[in-house]
Amino acid sequence: MTKIVDRPEDFAATALAGFCAAHADRVIPVPHGALRAYAGAPGKVALVVGGGSGHYPAFLGYVGPGLADGAVAGDVFASPSTSAVAGVARAADLGGGVILGFGNYAGDVLNFGAAAERLRAEGIDARILAVTDDVASAPATDAARRRGVAGDLLVFKIAGAAAEAGLDLDAVMDLAGRANARTVSFGLAFDGCTLPGQAAPLFTVPEGQVALGLGIHGEPGIAEQAILPAADLARMLLEPLLAERPQGHDGRVAVVLNGLGRTKYEELFVLWHHLTGLMTDAGLTVIDPEVGEFVTSLDMEGCSLSILWLDDALADLWCAPADAPAFRKGTVAAQGARQVAREGAAIAAVPRGEPASAAQAGCVADIVARLAQALAEAEAELGRIDAIAGDGDHGQGMARGSAAAAAAARDAAAQGAGAGTVLSLAGDAWADRAGGTSGALWGVALRAWGQALGDTDVPDAARVAAGARAGIDAVTRLGGARPGDKTLVDAFAPFVDTLQGQVAQGAALADAWDAAARAATAAADATADLTPRLGRARPLAERSIGHPDAGAISLALCARIVAGALAR
Repeated sequence: MTKIVDRPEDFAATALAGFCAAHADRVIPVPHGALRAYAGAPGKVALVVGGGSGHYPAFLGYVGPGLADGAVAGDVFASPSTSAVAGVARAADLGGGVILGFGNYAGDVLNFGAAAERLRAEGIDARILAVTDDVASAPATDAARRRGVAGDLLVFKIAGAAAEAGLDLDAVMDLAGRANARTVSFGLAFDGCTLPGQAAPLFTVPEGQVALGLGIHGEPGIAEQAILPAADLARMLLEPLLAERPQGHDGRVAVVLNGLGRTKYEELFVLWHHLTGLMTDAGLTVIDPEVGEFVTSLDMEGCSLSILWLDDALADLWCAPADAPAFRKGTVAAQGARQVAREGAAIAAVPRGEPASAAQAGCVADIVARLAQALAEAEAELGRIDAIAGDGDHGQGMARGSAAAAAAARDAAAQGAGAGTVLSLAGDAWADRAGGTSGALWGVALRAWGQALGDTDVPDAARVAAGARAGIDAVTRLGGARPGDKTLVDAFAPFVDTLQGQVAQGAALADAWDAAARAATAAADATADLTPRLGRARPLAERSIGHPDAGAISLALCARIVAGALAR
């Protein structure tokens, strides 16, 4: 278990500060992340990578010439917020556009995608690079839904080298996409990992067993079997990857054998001894291999194997020099002027709303405060539901996020903000503090809803309903979930449809909202019959059947709380 910790909620931020202090000659701290100490050339494409903490050397250890220009760090196993991603990307931008690289997890897809939209609206050409290498998480016919695991390093190395070579944004994205399509990984674990401050691991592996196809956020494997000798374990890691060898490929590969946090290097070397023979027998030529820890999962005991099927261009980029705190190849040329550390942009004043809207801001803030109280009371139950097929942190995330949202809403209302700004800032705070997929979803939904309300007039029933539609549109656009996927969308969609339908028929807002809340509750309960098709629960779909989705249940709860507030 993780033993060196102060307050568990401060673990990720403290680790980030310590990393920057330990590598002060290589990186400079920025809010929620770090940048290269020596900037790339003006006009260079900037690569910003990131995700949850708990995976070091990913992602902070990749910041340096020939690799990433910056990294953004979320809480442990939780995506960094939209505003955190956008802030690090702005600081890293050199004028050639920004690539946002991350593993293909729902929270990261939402937050990095929303950050890219914000950056593009500001005039920064931002692209997203979601790594999809884990063969255990989806079949080759559905590769876009695969998780990103240790293949992150291979894909980011190609993108970073291409950017360092001075290629333009389209060319870098083309090469990075080619690398992603040709990268495959498979992992196994002998024991789970324990979150800071917790006494028990997120999952356990029976004594004498090995779990196959695990995730790097504490998700258990897809199967278990008896531990085999090292030679057989090596074959077990390699065979699923050989099955995806491109047609007619000449056999040149970049290979990463990755420890997950508690596996000794000597054990990895034993595996590598057997892998070299197996790969030779399979007709593979290994180019500049890497054996060590590159994408970990706190103190998980296990390892993974990643292969990138190379061509001439990818081979050159894989071997190109790089110099980051945790990854080095060749010799990097002397760097230019040191960047000036940024303390972050000055906090903008909260805009004042028109009197009619500002008069309603207190009501909005009061409703958000009621949500926070209800979610704090429901934290344990929501966590219990989520733990059936997820990591059990949904209740904690919702409680933290809504508490931050309530504080932000109260402060904005006190400064004279309009109703729309109050709701938008509440959404930003919710996403910043909650982390994870649900935090991102609530953040983008409330921000879109607030922008629809505006800060000029009293938000009437029609505008509130239009805001609800804007909220779900933002959630489905950025997150990709649809009704039937067993997510909060299954409750959100009927809520919005009912609310708009009732308002269109002339119902008062309180009555329309009450009907919508009842529709959301019925739909949330009905998710027990669904099979998850997105998120961390998807690989463990069988466990989820018969149990409702925690995100849908919490959304329905919030809908009922607001219904009660409107009725009063």
